Amino acid sequence: MKKLMSFLFIPLIAILHAQELKDFSVPRDYTKVLQTEGDLDKDGLNETVIVYNIGEKIEHQGYKRKFYILKKINGNLKIWKENSSLLDSSEAGFYPENNSLEVNIKNNCLVISQSLFTNSRHTETSKHTFRFQNGDFYLVGALNTFDDTCEFNFLNEVNFSTGKVIIDEKYSECDGDEDRKTPKDMHKEFIHTFNTLIKMNDFRVSKNQFKIPNSDKYFNY
Repeated sequence: MKKLMSFLFIPLIAILHAQELKDFSVPRDYTKVLQTEGDLDKDGLNETVIVYNIGEKIEHQGYKRKFYILKKINGNLKIWKENSSLLDSSEAGFYPENNSLEVNIKNNCLVISQSLFTNSRHTETSKHTFRFQNGDFYLVGALNTFDDTCEFNFLNEVNFSTGKVIIDEKYSECDGDEDRKTPKDMHKEFIHTFNTLIKMNDFRVSKNQFKIPNSDKYFNY
């Protein structure tokens, strides 16, 4: 009887999803940037994630970007989730030809990694990890690095599930800058309590912060 109920339960889920989710078709003027697959809800079936350049090109910014998380139900792709607020535009930053974007599914989580030059010397890299739980995708990890070609390398990382925070600041001397006083390196690890997790579509990069203990600085993510 248990086997029969399990057998009936799986098709029932597929029917409910098919009724709730909209069919996917590539919108007009969209250009595919990348595509990946993996299981995001631990049902043993792979979802498909596709990133697109959308709309008209914006001067100095290129194309805005959007991604879809798609489920395959009864042979048809259905829109499970979509987001247009997380990805940098195609030509953001100082050297857009060197920008990078990676979207992967690892350990049933969606991992989005981006990198760009904020000016001729500074590179910023981010990695945001989202997990499907309680009926939605939530931010469970954030990592940001900010590197100068010579003077410094900064790393900020937080695991929202465990509350563990890592802050690492390394400084170095630069040739031809003899008058500069090199700051001391700094490394901190501590636990910060997060009362609630942020849903993926509510998250805005760098718009969130909390105070670093025993410091006048803030951790931004």
